[in-house]
Amino acid sequence: MIKRNRGKSLAMMAMAWLLLLAACGGGGSEPASTQMPTGSEAAAEAPLTKVKIQLKWVPQAQFAGIFVAKEKGFYEQEGLDVEIIPGGPDVVIEQQVVNGAADIGVTSFDSLLVNRDNGLPLVSVAQLIQKSSYRFVADKASGIDEPAKMKGKKVGMWTGSQQFQVLAFMEKNGLDPKKDVELVKQGFTMDQFFNKQLDVAVSTIYNEYHVVLESGVKEDDLYVYDFEDAGVGMLEDTLVVKDDWLKKNRETAVKAIRATMKGWNYAIANQPESVDIIMKAVTEGSTTKEHQATMLMEMAKLVKPEGFTEAQVGSFVDEAVQRTVDISLKYGLIKKEPDLAVAVNKTILADAAKP
Repeated sequence: MIKRNRGKSLAMMAMAWLLLLAACGGGGSEPASTQMPTGSEAAAEAPLTKVKIQLKWVPQAQFAGIFVAKEKGFYEQEGLDVEIIPGGPDVVIEQQVVNGAADIGVTSFDSLLVNRDNGLPLVSVAQLIQKSSYRFVADKASGIDEPAKMKGKKVGMWTGSQQFQVLAFMEKNGLDPKKDVELVKQGFTMDQFFNKQLDVAVSTIYNEYHVVLESGVKEDDLYVYDFEDAGVGMLEDTLVVKDDWLKKNRETAVKAIRATMKGWNYAIANQPESVDIIMKAVTEGSTTKEHQATMLMEMAKLVKPEGFTEAQVGSFVDEAVQRTVDISLKYGLIKKEPDLAVAVNKTILADAAKP
């Protein structure tokens, strides 16, 4: 009697064990819910780090490297979820970064110097445009065939963070920007120039200058003043961050710069595809594909000038940096010599270049 009960108990236990194995998937494997992901799976499942990049202007090929890096997944590959914030004529990029509305800002290097001189804790971590793109344009009918003849005229000037080269140009040519000319806030179109609301308009070689030509105006019908040739050409688009943000988020900064430089090199090498990417971001009806193609062609010359390698894109050329400082001091844009060891951090780009 005892033997029969024991056998029945063993059989029931065996049946219960088989049912348990079946419920767990059999074969002695762990339940799916308790299996640990592999290293690559864990990385893929890790939340992306959010980063906000503030543009100095509206979406266009001026920022091709940033838009391409996002579209091609270069930021995501670095574990970043990047939000691109458009700029405009009234957006002060430095304030956006200092106030925490953006983590990284695209501003002009001269504007960085001015804002640091005024006490803002900002540092540049990559230099995009390597020389001045600025041009003054005037209709030949105006008779302004030399800077001195701008006296008493309406001269366009962008604001926000982009006025400093204009002020230096005036000072260099003996014009008091507060008394000798009527500085007019210029919008991000050339309408004021076309409508004769400006005698002299500011433009960049990659954008507004070509807007004028595309309107049917011939180069021979314009007086053009190249800021570089005028001796007041300063470094422009640079990537800035707040000092304390960089200290707390250095690895994130390195990743963002690595992806952005990869985006720029890709955009320069693959311009037709990159223009298509840009056209997805521009305000509908604000531009044409042909204009953006021209813009990217001109930007490529400024970001990767002749003699530059892909590895040099984003780098600081000491001579150009010092020239920008010297012009800023000479024409009173800044009051004191900046500490470039603090204003410029070359180590972020250097670390971004490491495999």
